[in-house]
Amino acid sequence: MTANYRATINAGDTIALALGKNLINSVLNQNGCMGIRMYYALNSKGEDQLVLVGVDSNGDDLTAGVLVDGLWKCPNHCSIGNRLNS
Repeated sequence: MTANYRATINAGDTIALALGKNLINSVLNQNGCMGIRMYYALNSKGEDQLVLVGVDSNGDDLTAGVLVDGLWKCPNHCSIGNRLNS
């Protein structure tokens, strides 16, 4: 699936985003949080980004809580070459 995606984009376009476990835990450790929803977004530079928000047991976003954005973009912050990214 990642190869299919890479076949549809231009060289240098975003192929992955990463974040530290401290940010994941800050979302998951909120009172009533049962999971995480990820929204596709564009940052102020027009680059692909994700916004992470906690989800409660009803499937509702915890928008008054912790929202995470500014994930590390690949290219620039990429893993060594592997079957998911090359």
